[in-house]
Amino acid sequence: MTFELTEEFVNAIISAMDNQTCSFAVNAQDASLVEISDAVRVDDDKFYSLPEWGSADGFAMREDFLKQLHAPLVKEKLQQVMHSGRGVFKNFREVLKDYPEIDKRWHIFKFRYMSARINEWYNSLREIWGLEKLNQFTETDEDLVCNDFSFREYVSSDDKKSILFNITPDIFDDDNLTETAKNALCCLYKNQFEYADSFGQTGFTCRSVSDDFAGCITASSFVKNQEEILVISSLFVPEEFRGLGICTELLERFVSKIQSTASKGILIPQNFVPEILEPLLIRTGFVKTLSGYYLS
Repeated sequence: MTFELTEEFVNAIISAMDNQTCSFAVNAQDASLVEISDAVRVDDDKFYSLPEWGSADGFAMREDFLKQLHAPLVKEKLQQVMHSGRGVFKNFREVLKDYPEIDKRWHIFKFRYMSARINEWYNSLREIWGLEKLNQFTETDEDLVCNDFSFREYVSSDDKKSILFNITPDIFDDDNLTETAKNALCCLYKNQFEYADSFGQTGFTCRSVSDDFAGCITASSFVKNQEEILVISSLFVPEEFRGLGICTELLERFVSKIQSTASKGILIPQNFVPEILEPLLIRTGFVKTLSGYYLS
């Protein structure tokens, strides 16, 4: 007896696999889940066992999630939980409650990870049934940035204060710098930003659904009546919002806007570019120079 696997049924199976207190089987007659008991025994005809999944699999899934997570603050907290040895899964959930954007990304990752396991299991059944294998199930929408954040063009009267407030030592993610050096860079960053604002700036800011400041990119010509070359005066995302694609979205929106103007190029000074951003800039078309990055 065969059964179809819909996305809704995949979600139900994921919940059953997550349940570490009860064992479930698929009732092929109506494509439902039933708890295994004396009356329900796996026979690989009417009742099928679910994909193997235990606490070790759940732990490995969380480790893989952390490997691809580029949000230093929450990543460090989650790594501490993973090595605590007790209540790992519960404490993992508790940490994510404070970071709703990361929590959403975790659930997307979890769905894809576990649905891939289910896909392998289902295809092994289809092979037994003499049916062709199916491709991976349709992925859920991962457009987290567009769904959960808003982007708007920079307006000095609305955004200047927020940007200055968020220029803190945390935006300089460099273990080689002392706190004193980071504070000095903060002063330099703020002075350059305010100086650029006196000439007028263009750019974008990002805010979360709860209206928290989540990033910015601004630029100025720095020279009156000369707008051919724009110099970046701010480009950063607060630590709690890193790793969500916000910086990529800010940069792409800004480049797209500038390409439709008469400007001849964009220059990003070296002190505005943490090392982790270099691959993104290169992909966007910037060329590394002695003084920073330039896009013609």
